[in-house]
Amino acid sequence: MTDLHTGAPPRANAPPRANAPLRAIASARQKASVPAYRDIYHRVRSEILNGRLAARARLPSSRTLANQLGVARGTVELAYQILAGEGYTLSDGARGTIVNPSLPPERKAAVFAPGVRKGAQQAQLRLPPKPLLFQMGLPALDVFPRKQWVQTASRVARRFDIEQFAHPHEVMGYEPLRQAIATHLRIARGVACTADQILITAGSLGAFELIGQVLLEPEDSVWVEDPGYFFARDILAKSAVRLASVRVDDEGLDVAAGIETAPDATLAFVTPTHHFPFGTAMSARRRQALLDWAGRQQAWIIEDDYDCAFHHHGQPPAALKSLDRGGRVLYVGSFSKVLFPGLRLGYVVVPHALVDRFARTARTAHPSPAMMLQQMVEAFVSEGHFARHLSRMRSIYAERRSALAAALSAALPDELEVIVPDGGLHFVARLRGQELRHQERDVDLVARLREQRIGPTALSRCAVTSPPLNGLMINYANIAKEDAGGAAERLRAAMRFT
Repeated sequence: MTDLHTGAPPRANAPPRANAPLRAIASARQKASVPAYRDIYHRVRSEILNGRLAARARLPSSRTLANQLGVARGTVELAYQILAGEGYTLSDGARGTIVNPSLPPERKAAVFAPGVRKGAQQAQLRLPPKPLLFQMGLPALDVFPRKQWVQTASRVARRFDIEQFAHPHEVMGYEPLRQAIATHLRIARGVACTADQILITAGSLGAFELIGQVLLEPEDSVWVEDPGYFFARDILAKSAVRLASVRVDDEGLDVAAGIETAPDATLAFVTPTHHFPFGTAMSARRRQALLDWAGRQQAWIIEDDYDCAFHHHGQPPAALKSLDRGGRVLYVGSFSKVLFPGLRLGYVVVPHALVDRFARTARTAHPSPAMMLQQMVEAFVSEGHFARHLSRMRSIYAERRSALAAALSAALPDELEVIVPDGGLHFVARLRGQELRHQERDVDLVARLREQRIGPTALSRCAVTSPPLNGLMINYANIAKEDAGGAAERLRAAMRFT
């Protein structure tokens, strides 16, 4: 058997070439009526799903295929970016682009022709749990220091002794990790706390649920930001409380409006450093008013300090907890954004007066996450990997944020108004309803985008009684600055597809 390009015998262990299927693509391309990059993407994808492009088959370079098809090189590059983004292909270093050898069998469940709406058949196509483009809640998984993490995890696992295989005795969590968290919070966030106040939880949602179970009784009133973090609302509602929606403006939660709406509230939930979803910071005036209200009312405040590590202009605003002299604030943090969400590792700084109550409830109803996992995180922090990772990610996120915001504004000037906050891992893009087809609602647009594995979150999910919101929450963390143009073009093509 010979190489179809050179006539020479193929090299040993060389990945198979993709000539015959791609010659068929070139022939079919001449008759295509859909955009060139979509047509190339669909046809290469079809060859992969049908098995005519085998695992590890090497695709020609973008320059070579562009010459064969008579299109611009950028057109092929965009098609290749989409294929890679959906997991069909991989970069194989100097060998170029190859068909993903780990493509799950279920990806071959169905093949759709380009330009055809999938309708009822789509429900039968089971996709692997791969992050979607613009998916919220994810840090930059592509640049996580996996080598250091694996080495650290291996060392921890090797020294795990027989006593640690038994039930854990530390109900508040692994003490050295709690010491490390307390030290970090004192230095980075100005939060005066000790390890005895730190309780390790199953992510931030686990912390919210535990707080609700300890502090809330049925029919208690709870202030929630409107618009605000919908997952926290759902968790707090499990306690059968009455959620009081309190408006948010440019200064953050309107405390006077909260007092007017629910003066007898037991608890308030706020995101003062970066308001969710718009990213604005609560003003000093509102912070003090909120603390004064909690002191008078003997109420509690949950401070969700999500994304506080990533502030792109100067220092992040001080934590509300750093101003708390009356012990009314429960500070919640998580490793989901600073490391990775698969850890499901969060924590809550409990006021001294509540430590015993929280420990008793945690012992019976909310056991801390796996001790080995906690030890891995502590070792990763103590060995210096955590601090170096945070420092590196701040500059990367600033670049990615600017690149994607500019790319979306250029690609969709009539459809999107991009609002870029000072911090966090996402920004908001309001839909310009009068230009968008039929003034499409964001929830409908998001459902349509997910058919093409594009996964922003509908902005309207954040509102309760506030004026209607119509837009997209777009996570930029996983989009390299050089890929921003391609990501924006994918969204543009999907939004304008009819």
